[in-house]
Amino acid sequence: MTRSFILGGARSGKSSYAEQLAAQSGKEVVYIATGQAYDAEMQQRIEHHQQRRPQQWQLVEQPIALAQAIQQWCAPERIVLVDCLTLWLSNLLFAERVDYPEVGLIEMPPLFIEQRGLFLDSLASLNGDLIIVSNEVGLGVVPFGAVSRCYVDEAGRLNQEVAKRCENVVLVTAGLPLVLKGSAA
Repeated sequence: MTRSFILGGARSGKSSYAEQLAAQSGKEVVYIATGQAYDAEMQQRIEHHQQRRPQQWQLVEQPIALAQAIQQWCAPERIVLVDCLTLWLSNLLFAERVDYPEVGLIEMPPLFIEQRGLFLDSLASLNGDLIIVSNEVGLGVVPFGAVSRCYVDEAGRLNQEVAKRCENVVLVTAGLPLVLKGSAA
C-alpha cells in the first residue's frame, strides 16, 4: 500500500493536488478532516473545502484520534486522504487547555505525546493507500512567543518523521507539484 505526503504553504494548492490524486485513484475515497471551526474564518475555510469535494466521498471528522481513524478506514479498495496534519497538531497542542507561557520551554501535553506516537506507529501497518496533507510552516518568519515557536518546531519534526515513512513526498508551491521523494503519487 502506498503512503503519499503532500506539503505546501498556506493556499499553495496542496489540498487541491491531494484531492486530484485521490480522485484519480479510481478507489472509494474517505476524507479525514482534522480541522475544527472555532471561529467564522475557520468555518469559511472548512466550507470552501467541503464545496470542492465530490459528494460521494465519505467524510470522517477526527480532530484528535487520527491513528485510530486511519487504521479504521484504510482498506485495499479505498484511499484515505487526511487533511491536514498541522491542524491536527494544533488540536493536540491545545486539547488539554494548557496555559502556555510567553517565554521559556514548552512541555508537550501527555495527549500530544501519546497521539503523535500512535499516529507515526500507525503508518507502518496500513491496509490501504493513504494521502496526508500538511503545511510547511518552517519557511517563513519565526513567530513571536514560546508556544508559537514550539508549534513551528513540532510541525517541522512531525513532517520529517512522516516524510521518512512515506514512499512519495511532494511539495506544492503556487499550485505546482515538486516531487521530493518517489513519484507524483
